[in-house]
Amino acid sequence: MLVKVSCSDSDYGKLSEKIKAWGRELGFQAVAISVPQLAQAETRLLDWLSHGYHGEMHYMASHGVKRSRPAELVPGTVTVISARLDYLPPDACNSEEVLANADKAFISRYALGRDYHKTLRSRLQKLADKIQESVGPFGYRVFTDSAPTMEVELASQAGLGWRGKHSLLLSREHGSWFFLGEIFTDLPLPPDPTQSNHCGTCTRCISACPTQAIIAPYKVDARRCISYLTIELKGSIPLDLRPLMGNRIYGCDDCQLVCPWNRQAQLSPEKDFMVRHGLDAPDLVALFSWNEEDFLARTAGSAIHRIGFERWLRNIAIALGNAQSSDAVLQALSERLNYPSELVQEHVAWALAQHGQSCDDWVHSENRRDN
Repeated sequence: MLVKVSCSDSDYGKLSEKIKAWGRELGFQAVAISVPQLAQAETRLLDWLSHGYHGEMHYMASHGVKRSRPAELVPGTVTVISARLDYLPPDACNSEEVLANADKAFISRYALGRDYHKTLRSRLQKLADKIQESVGPFGYRVFTDSAPTMEVELASQAGLGWRGKHSLLLSREHGSWFFLGEIFTDLPLPPDPTQSNHCGTCTRCISACPTQAIIAPYKVDARRCISYLTIELKGSIPLDLRPLMGNRIYGCDDCQLVCPWNRQAQLSPEKDFMVRHGLDAPDLVALFSWNEEDFLARTAGSAIHRIGFERWLRNIAIALGNAQSSDAVLQALSERLNYPSELVQEHVAWALAQHGQSCDDWVHSENRRDN
């Protein structure tokens, strides 16, 4: 049983300032505190779920209202410490240039390095340890996108930014290229002031979405979102959305790329987020030639690892279907026709059809070659 330390309001105010300073020492760009008030956010969440906008992300509904009631998720929670960590890698190829080159694969910039969960969680735990060294045992729990939390809403209430029309958190000083993490705690820390919304009349993110997944300001239909389609969706990608995905094989950054506030974005100094294995502008044909051992080895410790090799091939097949026709593209697709996965075979067949080719033509061609 934890023994709470008795502190005055002044003491908690001083502790709050220390927590922010410790956070900066640990590499966070900003740390702020909120007293969660999520009733309105809960109403919006329940409405979003009722329309089925979460698709196959059943975990969004499975925890009920714990997502919007921190004290039910972690009993005793009084305040939430939110932290922001920039992730934009300085050594990555220009995103717009990669997207414009149909022979290349685009991977969301957050996934180019090591999986952020471990880095962020470790950093938050160190912050919690520092707090405990200062005040003694206290109730807390660390979260890094690992439980049903409303991290954008909590960070917004803490004053780290405001929710943009694309639903991501925006900061005037740092744009949106950052990760968020939280410490739920029973310490009655004073909350920080919120920021006002500075999106104004801008709708660039809405217009830029390749699949028009942002169906209204602040509302995303995940079932149309390329990040959902390439990462969360386990089965077949809807036919009408495949041509709109272009060469995006893991995630999508278009709404962030056009946001004026990202002119203020800072490059990350974190070594863990640096580009690994040339995934900032890889060749589609070369990626499609990887075997499963290659995939597992080159995505080890990466967020990409979680989708598995089958969905990796599915996503690349769509990108190859959207690529310029060439002998190399057609040959690469034909070599996956008999891959032992109906999901992959279906998307390869679609990709070949995009180039005016049929599976039968390639099967007959291979048979003649064998004979």
